Amino acid sequence: MDGVLMRGAAPIPGAADFIGRLVERGAKFLLLTNNSLFTPRDLRLRLERSGLEVPPESIYTSAMATARFLHSQHPEGTAYVIGESGLTTALHEVGYTLTDTDPRYVVIGETASYSFERIARAIRLVAAGASFIATNPDVKGPSETGLIPATGAMAALISSASGVKPYFVGKPNPLMMRTALNAIDAHSEDSVMIGDNMDTDVIMGIESGLETILVLSGVTRRVHVDGYSYSPTRILDSVADIEP
Repeated sequence: MDGVLMRGAAPIPGAADFIGRLVERGAKFLLLTNNSLFTPRDLRLRLERSGLEVPPESIYTSAMATARFLHSQHPEGTAYVIGESGLTTALHEVGYTLTDTDPRYVVIGETASYSFERIARAIRLVAAGASFIATNPDVKGPSETGLIPATGAMAALISSASGVKPYFVGKPNPLMMRTALNAIDAHSEDSVMIGDNMDTDVIMGIESGLETILVLSGVTRRVHVDGYSYSPTRILDSVADIEP
């Protein structure tokens, strides 16, 4: 979403027309985001206020990927969760029970209200044997006042104290791409990954066997690409240059 369709609260020029062409042609598509704070309905409203009409079923978050992964590993399990409604709702929807008593998993996602008490409890549960899962490895994120610690940073704190490394589900883990493709009954050979980040979007697309398009409307500049040992299939200025 950010850097591909939006820049802050403003849509990237041509993004609305691009989404409109996808919808008009009946193309299957998903917006993939490592943001686990919000539900697809919440994110749809954010996009709508920016002038982008995207149905909630076309939004796929790291929280949803995490819930699908846990359901595939241990259906109707239990989890101790540090996160917001995007994560707790996704887990409830796959039949998970949230508890702080002997959970099978400790799951950490994005939140604006980390508490020392909850982090300390997570550390004790992981050290006692609960499997440690994090929605995504991002260590920092933007805010109106500057950089803030993200899921990866908090996961590192718990990992350092417990001695247990987490399993990260979100980008760039190809697992997120595979579950996303399954969600819309699509196949890698017929799909394209469009992203603005070489470290997450492009590498995930390559490792999942997709054609990749790097757009230069976000965090990556053309001069950065030569510094990587892998390359996208195509490099374009923005989604306005893509004809679905």
